[in-house]
Amino acid sequence: MIHRGEIYYADLSPVVGSEQGGYRPVVVLQNNKGNRYSTTIIVAPISSRLTKNPLPTHVTIESNYLEKKSVILLEQIRTIDKQRIREKVGLIDDKMMQLINQAIKTSLDIK
Repeated sequence: MIHRGEIYYADLSPVVGSEQGGYRPVVVLQNNKGNRYSTTIIVAPISSRLTKNPLPTHVTIESNYLEKKSVILLEQIRTIDKQRIREKVGLIDDKMMQLINQAIKTSLDIK
């Protein structure tokens, strides 16, 4: 079963405009009940392209699971079909999940 906080590779294409696409790592954001029973899953893409002006919705991640220092793009949250999910890469630790949760709140303006 897929769990919240796990990192997988996913095929995010096709895309439109500025959406993150291609075969890339994603972090699972959806709760485990939804992960168990739904045919879709809520994820955030991870990019190795670090920007000069990071947004408050970006969480930098350095992990043995990823080839290089990367950023989780929490302004690019999306729902995908589970058929897009490929191999599991790793797991986010609790401290990193707290940063992700804060960035989600910022992205969605949740107080």
